Amino acid sequence: MAATGGFVETDNAEAIITRIEHKSRKIESLLKQSKPVEALKTALEGSPPMTRDERCKSANWIVVHRAIMAIKDVDGLLSSLDPEYYDILMKYLYRGLSTGDRPTCDQCLRIHEKLTEKAGLGCILRSLADTVNAV
Repeated sequence: MAATGGFVETDNAEAIITRIEHKSRKIESLLKQSKPVEALKTALEGSPPMTRDERCKSANWIVVHRAIMAIKDVDGLLSSLDPEYYDILMKYLYRGLSTGDRPTCDQCLRIHEKLTEKAGLGCILRSLADTVNAV
């Protein structure tokens, strides 16, 4: 893959979309098996896609959003989620809040509160300050 500054060039966007579609099928399978935490972990793996292509970012957001909305036990999620995912989850929570969609905002706020308790304020600062890895 040709890359510039760590980002995949637009002509490889189709390959990224294909990987996101594969990830989406895996997440749907996990959700059907009542494994929402594993689904969210899978959604966060490799996120955000290393591209500036908005189609890729939007496609990945749809996958992550589906997994976020399936979470019922936030404490259970955070106790089993590897801390390396905290910052990227926070970025997606802010993306969810920016939609203005009431159910999405309610769910994102529930997770945000618990994530902030667990990960601290630094998680918020890192996710807001990181303009390179936009979701």
